Amino acid sequence: MKNFRTKIVLTILIIFISVNATCQNKEGSVSDSDTKVEKKKKKKKKKKVKLPKIDLSHWKVTLPVNNDQGKPYEIEPPEILNFAKNEIAKPYMYIDSTRGAIVFHAMPTDSKTKNTKYTRSELREQLVPGDNNVNWTFKDGANIKGKLAMDATTKDSDGKYHRTIFMQIHGRLTNEQRDLIGEDDNNAPPILKIYWDKGKIRVKTKVLKNINATDEEILHEDAWGDDDGFNFEQKVDFRKFILEVKVSEGKMVVVLNNNEYKVYENIHIKRWGIFENYFKAGNYFQSRDEGSFSKVRYYELEVSH
Repeated sequence: MKNFRTKIVLTILIIFISVNATCQNKEGSVSDSDTKVEKKKKKKKKKKVKLPKIDLSHWKVTLPVNNDQGKPYEIEPPEILNFAKNEIAKPYMYIDSTRGAIVFHAMPTDSKTKNTKYTRSELREQLVPGDNNVNWTFKDGANIKGKLAMDATTKDSDGKYHRTIFMQIHGRLTNEQRDLIGEDDNNAPPILKIYWDKGKIRVKTKVLKNINATDEEILHEDAWGDDDGFNFEQKVDFRKFILEVKVSEGKMVVVLNNNEYKVYENIHIKRWGIFENYFKAGNYFQSRDEGSFSKVRYYELEVSH
C-alpha cells in the first residue's frame, strides 16, 4: 500500500513538472515572437526619395504669378536648376519625391503672357541657355519625349473636366522676318498643341487659309487657321503615359505610348518650314473659371536635335 501511494505521489509530481515546463516554453515562445515582431518593425525601411529624370539646363519656366514689373514670373538657366529652393516657385512648380516627378500647378490669375487669356506653369526650350533668339527649323530636325500624367484637374459648370495643354511646338519670327512684316515682337503661331481633353490626348495643328499665299504673306499670324483636331484612341485619364513628337523637313509625327501614331506630312507642314520653332512642356491651363486649377506631373523629359 505504501508503494502504491509513493507511485501516485511520483506520478502527480511528474505531471506538475511537465505542465510547468510547457507553460514556461509557451511564455518563452510568446516572448521570442514579440521580440521578432519588434525587430521587424525596427528593420522596416524608409521610403526612397525619387527624383524626376529631367535636365532643366536648356529650359526656362513661366509661372502663373507676377514679378515686380507686373509681368509673368520667369526663371531661366542656371537659376532654374535650383527651382525647388525658390519660394516664389514652390506653389506652382515643385518636386513630388514619392512619385519622382516635377508637378506643374496652374490656375487662373492676373499673370498672363501676351496674346492669351490663360495662365501657365510651363517650360520653354532654350537651345542656348538664357537666350530666346536661337531656335530651330523643321529642316534642322527635333525630337521631344516625355513621361507624364494628369495629377488633378477641376470640372466646369457642366461637369466636364477642364482642359490643359501638355506640350507645344511654338513658331517664332526671326528679327528679319519681324521687321519685314512690321511686327513689334517675334511671336508666331504654335504649329502644334497637345491637350489633355476629358481623359484623352487631343492634337491641334495650324493650316494655311490660302495655300497659294506668298512666303511673306504666311509670316502673318492671320494667314493660319486651326485644323479640325485629332483624338488618339487610347484614353489615358489620370494614368502615366509617354508622349513623343518627331520633327523633320516637311513632316511631324506625334506618338502616344510608343504604339499609336499621327503623321502630318502635307503642304501646310512643308510651308511651315519658313519659321523657327521651340518646344514647350508643362501645364498651360485652359480655363478662367473661378476656383479652377490643374496639376500635371512630368516624370521624364528629353529633347534632341
